Amino acid sequence: MTREVDTAPALIEGIRAGDRRSLARAITLAESTRDDHRAVADEVLETLLPDTGRSRRIGISGPPGVGKSTFIEALGLHIIEQGHRLAVLAIDPSSRRTGGSILGDKTRMADLSHSEAAFIRPSPGSGHLGGVARRTREAMLLCEAAGFDVVIVETIGVGQSEVAVSDMVDMFTLLVSPGGGDELQGIKRGIMELADLVVVNKADGDLAAAAGRTRADYAAAVHLLRPKWQAWTTEVMACSALTGTGVDEVWSAVGRFGDRVTASAELPAARSQQATAWLWSEISDTLIDRFRADPAVSA
Repeated sequence: MTREVDTAPALIEGIRAGDRRSLARAITLAESTRDDHRAVADEVLETLLPDTGRSRRIGISGPPGVGKSTFIEALGLHIIEQGHRLAVLAIDPSSRRTGGSILGDKTRMADLSHSEAAFIRPSPGSGHLGGVARRTREAMLLCEAAGFDVVIVETIGVGQSEVAVSDMVDMFTLLVSPGGGDELQGIKRGIMELADLVVVNKADGDLAAAAGRTRADYAAAVHLLRPKWQAWTTEVMACSALTGTGVDEVWSAVGRFGDRVTASAELPAARSQQATAWLWSEISDTLIDRFRADPAVSA
């Protein structure tokens, strides 16, 4: 039996009021494979859709060991200090095998997770990337409807997960470690082409000089790539999530990006294309699910 709090009207009211429990429950229903849960989630999403689209959507990716959790916490705390409300979501298609996304362990971002202005949600436990990405997009829209005006979508960098993230966010950020040419060789060209911002983390202590060299290497590399936007050229910067040095500059870059691509009308067009692709994906998946559920097919 559906609890009162799980009815669509109750969830809609709670989300519009910024109630985190209602938001979390609505995301859980959206991730569910049960038809009754999906029906409620679809009604909630359809009703709240006009309340979405007003956030800054940021994708963050990088190889293991680059310090993504530390970076996201440092950036997130800075964002909150500026008066924003932040939601952090994850795409991790391996979460079923590994027991949860890296973001599932909130102790990695203890200060951020305890903030009333932040909402951290680990990856949905779907075993394939397409399902994870669709549910993450729905979670992003629900977070926007709840009043979170900055949404970070993080990927652990499995297979095509970076592409999935770039297809749902405005700005894609690639986080790398100091490593000079060897580090650059390890980054696939396709991932570099997605990046709107490259951040060399761990630019502190003994690694400060190496971070500077790595920054120069990446700055030279991005100039060889075709720009994604007419109004924006990929920027490369160094920071230390550990000390906080340069984190404010990263946030400033996010602001510059948003201002320029919005003024050029490129961002609204990109979001429209993303929404259309999402709609067709939903239609395709719904038809496939119904086909597989048909007794004549499954017999």
